[in-house]
This record gives sequence, C-alpha cells and structure tokens, in this order.
Amino acid sequence: MKLSRNTLAVALLAALVAPAAHAEVALDVIGNSEVSFEGLVQADFYKFDTDTIDYGADVPGTDVDGKDSLNELRRAELVLKGKGPGNIEWVLGYDAKDDKFLDANVKYKFGNNANHFIQVGQFKQPGATMEELSSTKNNDFISKSSITNSLGTARRVGAQYNYGDNNWGLTASYFGRELTRNREHGAGYGLRGYYAPINEAGNILHFGASYSDKDTDADGIRLRARPMADMVATRFIDTGSSVTSANTLNNRSDRVSVIGAEGLWVKGPFKLQGEYMTIDVKRLNGLSDFSGDGFYVSGLWNISGETWGYKAGTPTTPLPNDPAKGMWQVGLRYDTIDLNDGSPIVGTNRVNGVLGGKMDSWTLGVNWYWRSNFKFMLNYVMVEQEKYSTTLRAKAEDNPNVFEARMQFYW
Repeated sequence: MKLSRNTLAVALLAALVAPAAHAEVALDVIGNSEVSFEGLVQADFYKFDTDTIDYGADVPGTDVDGKDSLNELRRAELVLKGKGPGNIEWVLGYDAKDDKFLDANVKYKFGNNANHFIQVGQFKQPGATMEELSSTKNNDFISKSSITNSLGTARRVGAQYNYGDNNWGLTASYFGRELTRNREHGAGYGLRGYYAPINEAGNILHFGASYSDKDTDADGIRLRARPMADMVATRFIDTGSSVTSANTLNNRSDRVSVIGAEGLWVKGPFKLQGEYMTIDVKRLNGLSDFSGDGFYVSGLWNISGETWGYKAGTPTTPLPNDPAKGMWQVGLRYDTIDLNDGSPIVGTNRVNGVLGGKMDSWTLGVNWYWRSNFKFMLNYVMVEQEKYSTTLRAKAEDNPNVFEARMQFYW
C-alpha cells in the first residue's frame, strides 16, 4: 500500500519532536501509570538484478514505472507504553505505514517478576520465531528470514502465561484473530520453552523449541515467500490461491501445526544464530496432508567490539561503545524454505499434492548503529528459486540478486 499524506505527516512529526535519546520519551504520570512514547521509522531501497520477474513493478505482472528498483517507507511505528499502577504494564502500538495495530496489551507481573506474568490483548505469539520475538529495530538483516515471514504465527489477540527465570522460560498462549480487520484469522494455541545453560556477560548459549496449532480461515491457507525483499508485490514461491483446485492449500485445509527449534551462541563480539520450522496442514475430503519446512543460519561480528545481552529468551543489541563512531557489524546468512509436497504426473500437466516451490538465499550485510537513535543497513542478497510449472511441464526458475539499503530512526 502507499502511505497517505496524513499518516506520513504523523510519523515524520513524531520523529522531529522526539529528543535524541535512546530511551523512550517520558510523557506524564496518568492514573499512577508512567506513560512514555516510542517510535520507529524505516525507509528502504531495493535495486534488482532481474532474472525472469520484474520485482520493481508496482503491481504483480505489470511494469507501470519501467524500473527495476523500489523505494518506500517500510515502517512508521508509534507506541505508547505505561508502567503501573503496581505490577501492571501496558502498551498500545500502531504502524502508520501499514495501517495496523502492533502490540496492544496489558501485562500483570507476579511479585513484580519480569519473568512471571499473564498478558491479555494483542502480542507476539510463542509460535513465532526467536527472530520475530526480538526487537524489529535490531534485526540483523533488512528482510527477516523466510520462516519468520511465511511459517511462524506473529501477533494475535489472546492471553498468555509465562513462568521462568533469567535463563529459562515456559510460555503458553491461546489466540484468535489479528486485531486489525481483514488480517490473519484462525483460533489456536502456542507454546515455547527455552533454556540458556550459559548466560554471562559476553558468553551466552541458548536453546529453545516452540509449537503452535491453529484453525485455518474458511478452510484455506496460502503459504508464500518473497525473494528476501519485504516490499515486493510478486511472490514466485507460492502454494496458490485457487479455492477449488486440490493442488493449492487455499481450500479443504482444516488445521495447521508448526514445530520450531532455535539456537543461539554469543562469544564476545560474535553471534551465531539459527532456527528451523516445519509446518503440517491437515486437509479435508480425502486430500493428502501437506508438509513443508525451512531454516536459516546466520553469523554476526561486531567489528567495534560490543557484545550482546540476553532477555526473555532473545538476544539484545547494545548501544555503541563510542557513540560518535557508532557500532559496526558485518553479517552473513543462509536461508532456505521448501513448500513442495507432491510430484508431477508424468505425461500430463497435472500434479499430485501441492508444489509451492523452493527458495535458497545468501545475504551479506553491513550495519552501522550511529549514536543512540540511528541505524544504516546495506545488504546484498543472492536468491535461487525453483517451482514446477504445469504449463512448461518442467521446473521454472527465477534467480534474482538484490541490493538493499535501509535508513532507520528510532527513539
């Protein structure tokens, strides 16, 4: 979608009036609640080395502007937070770019323990990836992993209970639809557990696992993945949109379950992180169930020497040691997702099962955190995609390379 003048003005005004401080802006104490204001503004630019698809098109299948590049505001997040009264915390967030609610919930901490609480409202589900549960402003790469964007369950309205300590935790939730209308639907539940046998300053070892199970929306689900570029309209990897064909998941699909595994290792200025997810779709009317999976492995080096912290089973990114010089990072990620579960019928243009395609990618990135509020990112992404074409009766490929840049301001 295109950002309206009004929402753009709100985001830019908030950015201009916010003081240059890393912490949120304290507003007032209302009803014994300390109210603060946070924001995040991101602008992205993509330049495509196009293969067979013009990802710079404004609309899928067209090329309105004739360019092989995109640039647009990516996020304009405005967030109010409150602490108190007592052990209560609350948050209300909205993305003015995407016109959707973010976290909007109330939390009660037992004994004022940050690791023992109940939470009601919209929040990131324990069935999301560790990457998704981490703060968006500190993502290691411009595009999140394909399993984060395609398989995990992110924000939904529900209730959850969390119990743990500084190095372990167990979370269970029940959820329904997304708060914003015409978004994700389907009631279900999620579970996550994690343990960090080593949790020291500059030395962290973490393992975790998650499970989610949910109903589909009107007995249909569509799984698809962008070529590691968040704003493109076209998706080559796609299980299909047909509401009649047995070769798509968008009909006669009853329930969806996802199992996830995660690992994290931090040693001084180095971080190694990886996650795996497998998805199973239970189908109706005698159709075979569908299975797909994916994973990523990434490594990051803080050239300027900083290390990471650890909170709620996720890594936390530090401020630069020298604000004037900033914090420099270099990173490399391998990512793959496989949405094939079927085979072609020899001699025909038909298939058994669902062949949504397979994508592999490598991302090389450089990040610069400057002072306390600015971040600049450069990524070079090499993508290989293949998918069976019933028209060609053979595998079709699309292998673009993408240069990506992001400017970010947050407070």
